[in-house]
Amino acid sequence: MTVIAEISVSADGIVAGPDTSADHRLGRDGDLLHDWMFAGTDADGAVAARLFDGIGAFVVGRTMFEAGEEPWGADGTFKKPVFVVTNRPHEPVVKGPTTFTFVTGGPENALRQAKAAAGADNVMLMGGGTTLRQYLLAGLVDELRLHVVPVLFGAGVRLFDAEVGTHVKLERVAVEETPNATHLTFRVLN
Repeated sequence: MTVIAEISVSADGIVAGPDTSADHRLGRDGDLLHDWMFAGTDADGAVAARLFDGIGAFVVGRTMFEAGEEPWGADGTFKKPVFVVTNRPHEPVVKGPTTFTFVTGGPENALRQAKAAAGADNVMLMGGGTTLRQYLLAGLVDELRLHVVPVLFGAGVRLFDAEVGTHVKLERVAVEETPNATHLTFRVLN
């Protein structure tokens, strides 16, 4: 089983645009980070189609859940168990084959539950940025997949804001260029 962190990021490390709010979870123009998935090119579509391959369960932060609650649709998009890291208790939300379980026991607890639900399959950490950063800094990620979008925000939520002196060492595994993003896969070494 591999724990994979996957997220779209601007060329300057932004995972949500500036001015995030309850009404604009991705911030101003934050949707630009995900346009590659819907761009309509065969190459971008092929990468998007493989996102969930081999994944048995997902972990997301509460902000990401709330950003997509309505857009998740009747089937919940994931079609697998999703564990939502939060400090606010909530009853599970069932949308077709997707069950969103809210975990208040911290990121490690959510990951334990996701691993149990995934069986032999992989677990994907999908964000948002704060949630992925917590897992990376805790040394709980095996593989990091970044979808680097050719846009500079200059401000917003940065994936790599971390404590001074904290380093996450990576080894490049794959690079795939498509018309609307560069898709990087790294093995996390520490």
